[in-house]
Amino acid sequence: MTKRLDSKVALVVGAGSVGDGWSNGRATAVLFAREGAKVVAADINPESAAQTVALIKGEGGVAVAHTVDATDSGQVRVMILGCIEQFGRLDILHNNVGGSIPGGPVEIAEEDWSDNLTYNLTTAFLACKHALPIMVEQGGGVIVNVASVAGMTFVDRPLASYQAAKAGLIQFSRAVAVEYAGKRIRCNCVVPGMMDTPLVRHRLIDKDDPTKADTIMTRRHASAPMGHMGDAWDVAYAALYLASDEARYVTATEIVVDGGLTARSGS
Repeated sequence: MTKRLDSKVALVVGAGSVGDGWSNGRATAVLFAREGAKVVAADINPESAAQTVALIKGEGGVAVAHTVDATDSGQVRVMILGCIEQFGRLDILHNNVGGSIPGGPVEIAEEDWSDNLTYNLTTAFLACKHALPIMVEQGGGVIVNVASVAGMTFVDRPLASYQAAKAGLIQFSRAVAVEYAGKRIRCNCVVPGMMDTPLVRHRLIDKDDPTKADTIMTRRHASAPMGHMGDAWDVAYAALYLASDEARYVTATEIVVDGGLTARSGS
C-alpha cells in the first residue's frame, strides 16, 4: 500500500456488515486503515463494528469500535467527540448508513417514507452537523457520503422515498461542499450502482423460496453494461480517492460506480 492516508484520522459511520463478507462500510474502513489512517469504526451493531476493528488490527492497523445509532443526534455528537478524545482530530468523515424500503408514493407507508429519509439523508446531516465545527476549527477535513444511482435514475423497482433521499443526499453534499470550500473542507459522494454485498443478499433472501434470490441476482448482474455487479471494494477505492490528498481540488461532485448503468438508462 502507498499510505495515501498516512497520519489521517477517519471516522467510518456504518462500518459493520449485516452478514458475512465485505460490506461497503467494512471494506472502506479496512482500506482506509491499510492506507495509513487511524480508524473509528462506528456501527449500530457493536459486534459487527468489533469484527471490522479485529480485521484492521489483524493487519497491523489502528482502529477502535464505537456503537452508535446514527439517527440520534445526541449519540452522533458523542461519537464525534469520542473520535477527538481518542485520536485528537477528525480528518475524514465517511457516511455509509442507509437502506431501502420499496414502494411507490401510493404503496409505501408514511412511516416507511419517513424512515427512508432518516436512514439515508438525516444520518449524514447529523454527522456533518457535529463534525463540521471541529473540521473548521482544525483547519480542514474531508467528507465522503455514500449515495446511490437510485438518486439519479429509476432502477429496477419502485423506490420513491429511497430515491428521494439519495437524490437529497447528493444535493446536500454539494451544498456543504460549496459553503465550506473556503474553509478547506471538501465534500463529495460515491454513487454505487448494482452492488453485490451482504446487505443486498440479506434483503433478497426469501425464506419460502431461496431460489428467488439467485434469479434476482442474475437479473442485477445483467442490468450493468459490464455484465456484472460491482462489490464493496469498488465503492471503497472510490471513497479512498475522494478522501485522499490526490483529490485535493475535487469537491461538490460525485464518483459514479455503476459499470455504466446510469449511462445506459439515459441519466
